[in-house]
Amino acid sequence: MSNPETDERLRQLHKQGYAVIPDFLDAGQLATINERLDTLLDGVTGRNNFEGNFTERIYTLVARDRVFQDAAEDTRIMALCDALFMPNYLLTASQAIVIRPGETYQPWHTDDAFYPIPRPRPMISLATIVAVEAFTAENGGTEVIPGSHLWDDAKVAGYYRSGDFETDPQFAEKLAGQGVAVEMAAGSCLVVAGTLLHRGGANNSTGTRRAFSNQYCEPWARAQENFFLAIPPQEVATMAPKVQSLLGYSIHPPFMGQVTASHPMKALQSGFTPPAFRARTKL
Repeated sequence: MSNPETDERLRQLHKQGYAVIPDFLDAGQLATINERLDTLLDGVTGRNNFEGNFTERIYTLVARDRVFQDAAEDTRIMALCDALFMPNYLLTASQAIVIRPGETYQPWHTDDAFYPIPRPRPMISLATIVAVEAFTAENGGTEVIPGSHLWDDAKVAGYYRSGDFETDPQFAEKLAGQGVAVEMAAGSCLVVAGTLLHRGGANNSTGTRRAFSNQYCEPWARAQENFFLAIPPQEVATMAPKVQSLLGYSIHPPFMGQVTASHPMKALQSGFTPPAFRARTKL
């Protein structure tokens, strides 16, 4: 059944490459998330200017608290993924991003640059960036370049990708004046096409810019985070079925994701031993 709000967000994603969902989190969820971040943040900042020399990140966020799992399977986001991707799409990344005062602009980048498929093309991934604190142009609110999700490879040549800094030192200069700072209230969610050029803003304020990001990808694409190694199966077994599927405990037909010809959900059963190892014990 068509939903007018979902249809409008899809229209915006196709036209400009991003959309904003206001009131994505309620006051109670925001309070819980801020309390959890207070306990999780340890002051360790990024290793380069892409991660952010004054930016703190918490990876595998989906495993840190049920509130983050609820956000990962939010029905408004699932509706977008249902429309954009094949069934059994995956969670590809889940992290908190806290931009501290003094942070500089992040390099312009796209979130699915590591998939070597020529542009222009449909997005292979979709990112959500949820404002835990208000986003402003001063405190490092995410900047986007509207319409850049439609650009070809030649036009995006020089952007940050594959762990390197911008190969073209004039790339940011070429884009001067095209970036738009997304200003939104705490609790809002920015949805970004994986093909859209965007970056974290510079934080020239005296406060932080707290956010978290869940990203999703086609079921046949390799995920950024290896959740199979990052989250013990006994923890995944306690999660909602949709979250389990997002983490890769699903089959993309006809058999992508199988575990020795069995459904990966069997790996979440108590006492599970991979068949190859069961066979070895009989030798």
